[in-house]
Amino acid sequence: MLTPPRTVVRREAGLYALEQALQRRGFRHVAGADEAGRGACAGPLVAAAAILPAGRRGEIEGLADSKLLTSAARERVYDLVVQRALAYAVVVVPAEEVDGRGLHVCNVSALRRALASLSTRPDYVLTDGFRVDGLGTPGLAVWKGDRVAACVAAASVLAKVTRDRIMVELDASFPDYGFAEHKGYVTAEHSAALDRHGPCVEHRFSYVNVAAVSGRSARPPRSRRPLPERPDEAVERGGSPRGTVGVALGDQPRPPVSVGEDVAMEGGVG
Repeated sequence: MLTPPRTVVRREAGLYALEQALQRRGFRHVAGADEAGRGACAGPLVAAAAILPAGRRGEIEGLADSKLLTSAARERVYDLVVQRALAYAVVVVPAEEVDGRGLHVCNVSALRRALASLSTRPDYVLTDGFRVDGLGTPGLAVWKGDRVAACVAAASVLAKVTRDRIMVELDASFPDYGFAEHKGYVTAEHSAALDRHGPCVEHRFSYVNVAAVSGRSARPPRSRRPLPERPDEAVERGGSPRGTVGVALGDQPRPPVSVGEDVAMEGGVG
């Protein structure tokens, strides 16, 4: 039995080349997924998924990996993604979920739920670094996918802007920590505030630096102690026709699968 020819997409081909190659192979709706907040020790983990239209309608001016954009540029691109996306979804995982079920478990579960919440079912899924199984859809984990695929970059902007806005809101409730500036990441200013004031309820007590200053040996306050393990809830396809926001529950971790400098597809399936 003959197998389809191997497709190789070079990174220098541009941000839209991978999706265009998949669309030429018959995968009309290509979804990208990414997260924001893995490295932060305070605030939520946020995952997002997006499907952009094919052709010129899906080309978004200024779209790039969210980490490469200024705050103002991210806000501008965020608005364009929301306006033009065929479908998008955002999932917010609170700090207590991260403490209770672990970062990797929450990360993969949130990516899965964001993809499952899309109002348009994807034909193919691209994720940034972590493969997401259990979708019933072919997919590929792409190393630095937010710099390779437009749909992943769009998801990274949705996740980053959503999380940044949450951290600005938290700054008003917890002004001692400077959340509006460092967004919960471990900066010198944040570490100094932790030493001076100790952690607040929005910190991740399972993180070593927070546990060290909490005096609880990584055990969160009683109000933050994890609930017993629960099965992942069925996704409710509510919200607006194209965009949804939800909260993820945990799931069992899967080992990450990454792709090297170039992306190769055998028969269009990763």
